[in-house]
Amino acid sequence: MAKSKTGFVCIDCGADYQKWQGQCSQCGQWNTVQEVRLGAASSRKSSPAAGRSGYAGAADGKIQDLSEVNLQELPRFSSTVSEFDRVLGGGMVPGSAILIGGHPGAGKSTLLLQVLCQLSQQMSALYITGEESLQQVAMRAQRLNLPVQGLKMLPETSVEAILDIAEQMKPKVLVVDSIQVVHLDDIQSAPGSVSQVRECAAALTRFAKQTGTVLLLVGHVTKDGSLAGPKVLEHMIDASLLLEGSADSRFRTLRGQKNRFGAVNELGVFAMLENGLKEVKNPSSIFLSREDEESPGSVVMVIWEGTRPLLVEIQALVDESHMANPRRISVGLDTNRMAMLLAVLNKHGGLFTGDQDVFVNVVGGVKVLETSADLALLLAVVSSLRNQPLPHDLVIFGEVGLSGEIRPVPSGQERIREAAKHGFRRAIVPKANMPKSAIEGMEVIGVTKLSEALDAL
Repeated sequence: MAKSKTGFVCIDCGADYQKWQGQCSQCGQWNTVQEVRLGAASSRKSSPAAGRSGYAGAADGKIQDLSEVNLQELPRFSSTVSEFDRVLGGGMVPGSAILIGGHPGAGKSTLLLQVLCQLSQQMSALYITGEESLQQVAMRAQRLNLPVQGLKMLPETSVEAILDIAEQMKPKVLVVDSIQVVHLDDIQSAPGSVSQVRECAAALTRFAKQTGTVLLLVGHVTKDGSLAGPKVLEHMIDASLLLEGSADSRFRTLRGQKNRFGAVNELGVFAMLENGLKEVKNPSSIFLSREDEESPGSVVMVIWEGTRPLLVEIQALVDESHMANPRRISVGLDTNRMAMLLAVLNKHGGLFTGDQDVFVNVVGGVKVLETSADLALLLAVVSSLRNQPLPHDLVIFGEVGLSGEIRPVPSGQERIREAAKHGFRRAIVPKANMPKSAIEGMEVIGVTKLSEALDAL
């Protein structure tokens, strides 16, 4: 069997070398020179997945005018899990490649096993397990009381063997658990290396595009939470999802980081129970488990996750510092942005926190990625600094600029209506987000400057 030629390329600057070396002499970075395949092997030429033509699903490669392209929406089918469908943009699209990452124990294999067991009752499904034995998977399915009739299992790590069997079986859904353990025989490097991960993902994705199979890849993450492997892996696939959850919490969040068929940053919430991952239909309810007694430094804000509003509680603690440099610690928010907002509070709000330790936490382990939490953060800090609790029926959102202005945020009226559904009666929002018509039972206070928001307290 003819083997492909390999070379060594720096993944940062692209410089190529004839052999491996620890430091790239062009950019000076260490451990960035990786083995890559320079030419395809001569094996599997008869397979439709072996050629590189028709990678995007059009095998003939015919030139078309843009006006002649069929605009009919791609048909979707449900994964049987509504929260999973929400993150995917409404369901699974035939021919799509989906990468699911997460920390060990987050529930990636459990979620996919639940989905595949349900889908196998309606269509052909194939589950490739490269990390666990068939007995381990069967024991998990029995423990979760899943329907096991119809789901085809294959313990295999060779991509050539996987594609051979998939071509014969023609499954509608194919799961590979995980991309870091499979390998191509014509690449000399070990499974999990840059060249193996990239080429294996390319071969599997090519097969999915040409046959209309939904491909679900499980990916490992590094210690900082990012997907392991080359960054080109995330460029090849259609959707990149991350399953997150702290070790001391039974809730898991599935967030879409990339999606060619739906909204980015869409959020799905699950609860890890004895019988597997269960959907949380109303995520705001689990993040609003507040005590009846009002406490300083606590307030509810409305953030926007993908296509829906989400109510979460933010807590702040301001305490006298005994250190030369007071601490600024935030959990669930950007620490640098918090430091910037505290400077705005000092400059335009007249409240000095330079001699105070400031701790901020978003309850429930939610990571807030948007700027609509600025105003709620500052007013929670003010509440803790003054030791004055805020009303339980108050909700706050808005972006704060460096000159102290309160800027509007997207979907402001939808956020206010969502708060009203949960029993909130007062809202401090940017004036530009004021609803055009009054909302029954809701008093909305529009502000344009930080000083006005402080006066509204």
